[in-house]
Amino acid sequence: MQTNLLLIDGFNLLSRGYFATSYGKSDEELTKNSQGLYTNALRVFFQKLCNLISDHSISHVAVAWDVKREETTRRQKYDFYKATRNELPDPLIQQYETCTALLDKLGITQLVTPPYEADDAIGAMALKWTLLEQGHCYIYSNDKDLLQLLNEQTSQIIAGKKGDMIYSVSHFRTDYQIEPNQWVDVKALLGDKSDNIPGCPGVGEKSALPLIQQYGSIEQLFEQLDELDAKFNRYKKKLVEGKETSIISKELAKIICDIPQLHELDMETLTYELEREKCLSAFSEIELKIKVLA
Repeated sequence: MQTNLLLIDGFNLLSRGYFATSYGKSDEELTKNSQGLYTNALRVFFQKLCNLISDHSISHVAVAWDVKREETTRRQKYDFYKATRNELPDPLIQQYETCTALLDKLGITQLVTPPYEADDAIGAMALKWTLLEQGHCYIYSNDKDLLQLLNEQTSQIIAGKKGDMIYSVSHFRTDYQIEPNQWVDVKALLGDKSDNIPGCPGVGEKSALPLIQQYGSIEQLFEQLDELDAKFNRYKKKLVEGKETSIISKELAKIICDIPQLHELDMETLTYELEREKCLSAFSEIELKIKVLA
């Protein structure tokens, strides 16, 4: 029997569904059910979940959720991490609570692993799956940080205007001419405005990737700064000045794949089969119209 694991970045999917269907609308204009619960993001979330399970012959599934910002290892060490993020809208928070309850009802495993973030939980489970030499692992998220997890057994499903793309390790190598584990070094130089990761000020997209392509990692780059290739001379001063923030940025951008509370998790607890009638019954309780193909 074919075994494929689906790991969903919960907030990434739920929030994208929310903002796509709430653009230009007030809270009062958002879709609600007869119980007064908001459902605009839930419809997107559960339709996509059902489609993914059916389309990719999924046998094992888990949804990973972020913990509160202040509880994360990164925020505890660096108080500026994600400090610029806005609070979530109340209708989205309400739908998160409804979503987790409905996932429980459907019997779908949810991963909440404080003080680690959803990306870390996804990384730990993807690595565990790879080491077990099971079937394929599909990560569903539009977060490019997760590209560092790609390997022969792990691909990322990225949503686009023309539909989903299964982004494999071969796609990554073709696009960037580096290995996925070097992606964190590119991020260390670029930083990330959305997470308030500083990177190396003055080193942008035109230079970050070529530097890592040539030097392999930020550690090797900084070791060889004195003999820096002449074509990068204009960045030398910026690299000297940004060494400390680059090293911190790599620490923040690197996904933690060693999570103690997931060591003993039996992968068989993630097995899942879409039972059409059970799903339709659960969805109808909160008046969600979802097509279940299984």
